[in-house]
Amino acid sequence: MKKVLIIAPHMDDETLGCGGTICRRVKAGDKVCVFFIAHRVYNHVFDERRNNIEKAHALKAKNALGYSDTLFLNLPDERLDACIQDIIIPLEKGFFDLKPDVVYVPFSGDNNQDHRAVFDAARVVLRPAATPFVKEIYMYETPSSTEQSPPLPENAFLPNYYVNIKNTIGKKIKALGCYETEGRKYPHPRSAEAVKIAAQKRGIEAGFEYAEAFVMLRGKWS
Repeated sequence: MKKVLIIAPHMDDETLGCGGTICRRVKAGDKVCVFFIAHRVYNHVFDERRNNIEKAHALKAKNALGYSDTLFLNLPDERLDACIQDIIIPLEKGFFDLKPDVVYVPFSGDNNQDHRAVFDAARVVLRPAATPFVKEIYMYETPSSTEQSPPLPENAFLPNYYVNIKNTIGKKIKALGCYETEGRKYPHPRSAEAVKIAAQKRGIEAGFEYAEAFVMLRGKWS
């Protein structure tokens, strides 16, 4: 059994980026935990009632994916880039309490400033000398953020690791449906149809029917 940590800037990023892989990890007997970094704002304003609804959706998605633990850090949505230290301190505490073997982080070149800030905080927490117990680190892509970045070299998501999710794509789509307030209609990248098509595309790249793609930052191919 491995301890696996998914670091999600927002509620739904864990499903969009790693939902199929989470299901595979759970089936393999791994203990999976998701850290949700930010709360949700709507029209740039925090609404506690609506945020609690979003939390309930996240917990429904948790049940659909079958993983065991969550931690809500409740940091300010849309303002995570204001001070990276404000992410590092609570992330570091939760991280060293868990001491995961495997970590998934958002892509460093995402178009969403919160995603980039969470990656920057995670790269500090995950310094090799400070975290020798972490054997694998992967960056995941998030539809409507990763592919929306400007066409600059540093924003190119170049996967070097693929996970076959043929048997778990259904659970990923089911979990995505739990996020009722975040759902979008096709051809939006976060629609169920688009997410499935994206998984087909990644699968074609690796010889699978459906896949999730990652950039391996630490680890080995098996």
